[in-house]
Amino acid sequence: MSENHNHSHHDNFEDHHGHIHHHHSVKNLKTAFFLNFSFTLIEAIGGFFTNSIAILSDALHDLGDTLAIGMSWYFQKLSNKSRTQKFSYGYKRLSLVSALISAIILLVGSVLIIYKAIPRLFNPEVVHVEGMFVIAIIGVLVNGAAVLRLKKGHSSNERVVMLHLLEDVLGWAAVLLGSMLMYFFDWPFIDPLLSIAIALYILWNAFKNIKEFIRIFLQGIPKDIDLHEVYTQLNEIADVLSVHDVHIWSMDGDYNVFSAHLVVEDDISASKIIEIKKQARKVFRKLNISHETLEFEYKSEACHFEEC
Repeated sequence: MSENHNHSHHDNFEDHHGHIHHHHSVKNLKTAFFLNFSFTLIEAIGGFFTNSIAILSDALHDLGDTLAIGMSWYFQKLSNKSRTQKFSYGYKRLSLVSALISAIILLVGSVLIIYKAIPRLFNPEVVHVEGMFVIAIIGVLVNGAAVLRLKKGHSSNERVVMLHLLEDVLGWAAVLLGSMLMYFFDWPFIDPLLSIAIALYILWNAFKNIKEFIRIFLQGIPKDIDLHEVYTQLNEIADVLSVHDVHIWSMDGDYNVFSAHLVVEDDISASKIIEIKKQARKVFRKLNISHETLEFEYKSEACHFEEC
């Protein structure tokens, strides 16, 4: 009969550092939320008075971002809750759910931007260029500050929100350039053209994010883990004859989970089993695997799983 060895590897160490990362994640998302919400109000008012579809469209986009960041902030706090009898992995995937909702909001908002901007591309309207220029500068500064705040974040939520805000920085840089071109040249079509270009860029990234979230939900192998390298390093451990039935997936894009069967000699001692587990942990930490479950099988034992 095989011996099942399920271990949580330095739980106290992991919980302490996980708590620090989650605390910073919540604080960073809170700061980004209030920065984005404040600026959304400013640009909505500014877009109305400057008659700029680019600014109004970005106000709508930022409103979606604000809602998304607010949900990310809320779900990130919930995801900090410890595991329970009903949820043995805790609430880590709540943060991923909010990130998916954020991507969907961006997708819908971008389609709406394009729908509103195309008619003005053929029938441009007069835009208050000076006001557009000032708001664009504020946009670069405010969103740039939020990006710097989230740049060193550890959670999937922070990375997605940072991507949203980085897109805003690039978008406002484009609006800034567009306002300068309209100031020196009579090119009113620049305003709706910028709206469409920004929206298409956001759509492209939103689709990429949704694709990544679907892969995580389907328990695909994390992109930063090389399955071949996992097999190679585990097989190199002394007294491990072979490795099979390997499964690697991610809870939320950060917390990676691993399980496998390790075949050993029939007469192997307990001390050697312990040493194998110690060496395996070193491999897992190096390969960014957060939680592992190993089952040891004797050489003469038949595996009961089809994958074997």
